[in-house]
Amino acid sequence: MKRIISALLASLFISGVALASDESLEKVRSQKEVVVGFCAQYPPFESKNLETGAFEGFDVDLARALAKEMGVSVRFVDAEWQGLLGGLGKGDFDMLLTCMSKSEARHANANFSNVYYRLADVIVVSTKNTDIKGLADLSDKTVGVQVGSGSEQLADGMKERFKSLKRYNYNPEAFADLKFGRIDAVLVGITYALRQNKVDSSFKVVGAPLAEAEIVAVMKKGADTLTGEVNAALGRLKASGEYAAIHDRWLAM
Repeated sequence: MKRIISALLASLFISGVALASDESLEKVRSQKEVVVGFCAQYPPFESKNLETGAFEGFDVDLARALAKEMGVSVRFVDAEWQGLLGGLGKGDFDMLLTCMSKSEARHANANFSNVYYRLADVIVVSTKNTDIKGLADLSDKTVGVQVGSGSEQLADGMKERFKSLKRYNYNPEAFADLKFGRIDAVLVGITYALRQNKVDSSFKVVGAPLAEAEIVAVMKKGADTLTGEVNAALGRLKASGEYAAIHDRWLAM
């Protein structure tokens, strides 16, 4: 009996130490702000307004609303997409809110929030193109994708269907090549594709959506208290209707 009691006490002690070591939420509360990392080159989720220089987009408004629910302010840090997960690991950010999918962050040592958006990947071609109507028509074509994106992971899984796959640091570079005929198609999230079409009507979406990505906020592994608080705040925003208002402001199709 004594051994059982000792084992239980030891277990409680270890659990208490583990719990106490997670200071992720306490850090945010003590500094009175949550530091959000993103790459502001992916409208309508996040971008920089060329006239005002201010950050804007769905993730921007959602981060502000989450921070308000948590009783803190928010500070945005614009960083290179490829460096976001590394920066999170080093402690540069408290969380990433940057249209990042579970699959994009799956190799990182990280916590995920509940899914806050489901994003379909689609095929985009020039409006001049009459040959490509769907995935089956890409067999002899060159397809572009952004490096490190869920679209790249999707394309890697089906690259035997293409003539070749060209990788770009950012989607605008891929769309520029598409416009000038240097590639035949781009795989990208549908919200970006539709936003791009509003800016430049020389593009069109063809075929059925290829896949659906689960978009999440990403925290450092073990940041369980902060993850729980973000999930609770997200739940309240959905219940109040504020999430729907933010969604409709930026992502209504």
